[in-house]
This record gives sequence, structure tokens and C-alpha cells, in this order.
Amino acid sequence: MSENGTKYIFVTGGVLSSLGKGITAASIGTLLKHTGLRVGVLKLDPYINVDPGTMSPLEHGEVFVTKDGAETDLDLGHYERFLDTSLTKKNNFTTGQVYKTVIENERKGKYLGKTIQVVPHIVNEIKERIFRAGEGKDILIVELGGTTGDIEGLPYLETIRQMKHELGRAMVMNIHVTLLPYIKVAGELKTKPTQHSIQELRRIGISPHMIILRAEQPVPTEIKKKIAYSCDVDEDSVIVAEDAATIYQVPLNFLRQDILTPICKQLDLDSCQPKMDEWADLVHKIIMPSDEIKIAFVGKYLDLKESYKSLTEALIHAGAHLDSRVNIKWVDSEKIEEEGAAKFIKECDGVLVAGGFGERGVEGKIKAIQYAREEKIPFLGICLGMQLSIIEYGRNVLGLEDANSVEFSEKAKNPMIYLIDEFIDASGSKQVRTSTSPLGGTLRLGEYECETKEGSHLREAYDGAAVIYERHRHRYEANPKYRDALEANGMIVTGESHGLVDAIEVKDHPWFLGVQFHPEFTSRLQNPNPSILAFVKASIENRSK
Repeated sequence: MSENGTKYIFVTGGVLSSLGKGITAASIGTLLKHTGLRVGVLKLDPYINVDPGTMSPLEHGEVFVTKDGAETDLDLGHYERFLDTSLTKKNNFTTGQVYKTVIENERKGKYLGKTIQVVPHIVNEIKERIFRAGEGKDILIVELGGTTGDIEGLPYLETIRQMKHELGRAMVMNIHVTLLPYIKVAGELKTKPTQHSIQELRRIGISPHMIILRAEQPVPTEIKKKIAYSCDVDEDSVIVAEDAATIYQVPLNFLRQDILTPICKQLDLDSCQPKMDEWADLVHKIIMPSDEIKIAFVGKYLDLKESYKSLTEALIHAGAHLDSRVNIKWVDSEKIEEEGAAKFIKECDGVLVAGGFGERGVEGKIKAIQYAREEKIPFLGICLGMQLSIIEYGRNVLGLEDANSVEFSEKAKNPMIYLIDEFIDASGSKQVRTSTSPLGGTLRLGEYECETKEGSHLREAYDGAAVIYERHRHRYEANPKYRDALEANGMIVTGESHGLVDAIEVKDHPWFLGVQFHPEFTSRLQNPNPSILAFVKASIENRSK
């Protein structure tokens, strides 16, 4: 049983997936945090994968990386962006992790030879992980992935049911997010899907204290009243999550419906008055900015933009702080290979080449980088984007026609990007944390320090900081063998981590930055990432010229 006094809000979903449980959980957490409470968040993923690290972006969208190197669900990105906090591996776990732990404990004899079952052993492991995530917090918001009725989610729902009895009424609140569909032919909003979803929860033994209705249009009072009566919740606990102009407007929409009053009543909380003035001002600048720019976003997962979720959100954050809308022009790098870069980029104010894995579309990205460099367009290359800018420079400035990465050509004569298994400093000791992937190879994962070069755009972006901290997720590194030649010809290393190249710039370019880290992972609405903010600012200045 929890002994730390933490109160728990469980967020479940019904009818179908992708309703926005993550945004709902993050929005409620934001409001509670702005009242002065210590708020934590936890995502429970019912899939049996150990983590999403080996899952295709087409399957799962973006893999979000925490500061301690955990590869997690993309909802953790929403949590960090909304709550302006850094999370760790304890803020997300999967069924695969739970079963792995229980099986390992059984092999070690920790259960004293008993038969291992879902109840109590799996449920108890889930419970302990929830309690650990809640340590040191006043409120822990727990989002359960999937949809009520999924067989994968049953152990989690049983855990929630048991915690209500163990902790008592004022310690647990259940919030259910459900779809309120509009049937165009009938001209009606239909409540039956919500009623059936609630009935399924109550059959399991969970009675929601609040219902969040996802709707594409305003919901009449009589519909909300009907749902309150049929689902046995108070009328003020039926909240509408209507489609919003930006996800950052959702907390304000909830606040206008006085969502905190029933939450504070259920959990016996004193304060229900969040200070949201700064948040509201930023949202206003997102919706009604004074200016706008166009950024060419060159990538290869453009059919599923969730793969770049953190990066697109980071551009929104930067735009809000600069009172300018960042319009993204999605550019398929494979089309650049066929038709050239100028056709897609010449009218853009800045060029961004994102990260990724695999060879498909790489040559198109290199052409985009060359165009941005030669035409003096502000450029930001992230992870693979930095590596390709080094290769582009090697080919077109140093004259190394066969410059490449060993990721794409294992026998390249000039492997400007290479694979190393150990990160060794000058003293011969291992200094940089690595993680071996199940697919083979060594990953640099999580947060590392980076030393910035005096006088660089990188140091200027971070307000003159000599050392910064950013997150990584990559396997390949810039080959130091080519550093002297690059710097002698105008490409300067401006960021280093224990001798590894973390950032490069082009000397005779107004604003050209490639970074090995992923700056988007540390960008929040109220605190945009400095390098992305500087890139957007440079693009605005380029437009004004």
C-alpha cells in the first residue's frame, strides 16, 4: 500500500483509441500543477513489447526518449511539454516489462514456489510500479493505454479497482474519456457508445467519477445531463473535450468548464485556482500570431507525421515565443532526389532536416542540405541531419566523392560517419553511457553534456552557456579523422561530448547548425528549446530580408 500520501487520478478510454487520453491527462496535470501541487504522470502501455524502441514509426509513431535513456511512448512527450518537467523510465511501463520482472522473480525463487498468476502476482507488480512513480508527488495522474474492453488492459483495470479499496475514497479518482459521435444523417449526437463503455467499466468494478466527452462540436446541456443520469455521475463532472485550434488550448477549455471543482472535491484538495495567464498568452500567440514563416521540413515518414511529433510541437513552442506562426512545408526527400531541391525549398524561410534510420531518401536530404548551404538559407540538421550535412560538405567542398556513412555503405572509402562500440576518452576510460540494442549495435541514449564553442551560434542560442545538456538516440557518430580537414575548409565543430562531435556549423553561412542530439525532446510550451528557438528566429530574420 502507498505510504506517501499520494493521491491518484486514473484516466481510461472507451469506444475507440486515439481519443486524446494523453492530452486529457496532460491538461488536467497542467491545471493542477499551476495551483501549486506537485504533479506526476505515468503511462501504462498494455502491449507486450518491452518498450517501443524496436517498433516501426508506422506502428507506434514517435519513440520519445527520457533524460535517463528510456525509450517510451510518445505520450510522455506530451506530459513533459505540458508540465514543463523531465520524466524518467519510471513514468512509463509496459505489460512486457511487468511480465519480464515477474518471470525473473519466479526463476529466482522470490515467490517461494507458489503458482504465479495474474492475480495477485502481475497485479501486485503493476501496483508497486504505480506507487514508485507516485513517490514525492501530491498527485499522480495515471493514463491507461488502449480501450476499455481490450483483453490486454484487464490486469490494469483490476489494479485500479483494488487500489480504490486499499487507499480509500479521497485518494483515488477515475476519469473516463469517451467518444460522443455525431451521426450526420440523423443530425444527432449519440450517447449509447458512452453508456456502453461505462457499463463495461462498472461490470469490472470501476465507477468513473468524471466523464470527458470527445466531440467535434459543442455538446448541448441536455445531452450532458442525459449522460450524467444514465452513467451515474454528477452533472458538473461531465466535461466536453471539443476539437480545439491547438492542443495547448485544451487546459483552458477545461478550466472554463470548472473541471477542477469536482476533482478537488473528490480528492479533498484545498486549492482549485490555477494561475494560467502566461499559458493563455502563449496560446493566443499560437492561434492569432502577428507574423508567420514557412519552414521546409525534409523527411521520409511524411505519411505519418506522428513520427516527428516532438519536433513539430517544438516549432510551435518557438513560434509562440516569437509571436510567429511556423508553417511547415512537408517535403518528401525522395521527391527531391527525382526533381531537385530548388522546386520544393526556394520559397521557404528555413530548412530543417530531421533524424531517421535507413538509407531511403538520404540522397534527397543531402541535396536539400547543399541547397540550404549554398543559398544561405537558415538550416537546422538534427541527428541524421547533422551527419548528412558533414557528408554533403565532404563531397561538395572537400571533394571526397565517395564520402558516406557506414550505415549506408559499409565499405565506404571515406566513412565520415562511422559505428563505434565503445566511447573512450583520452585517458582510456569509458566515460559515456551506452545501451546495447536487441537488434545489435550500441546506442547513445538519454541526456549527455555538451561543451559549446565560444562565439558559436550554438553557445549564443543557449545564452552563453559553456556546457549544455541534451538527449540522444543514435548509433552512428561523426568520424574524428575528418575533423581537421572540415575545420580547415569552413565547417567548425561547435559542440563536443567527451571528444565526440555533437554540433557543427558553417563559418561563412548566416545560420547553419547541425546537432547530433535531439533538441525537440527538451522543448516545452513555456520553455522552448534554445537551438530550435534560435533557428526559428533566424528564419524570421531571413524572411524579413
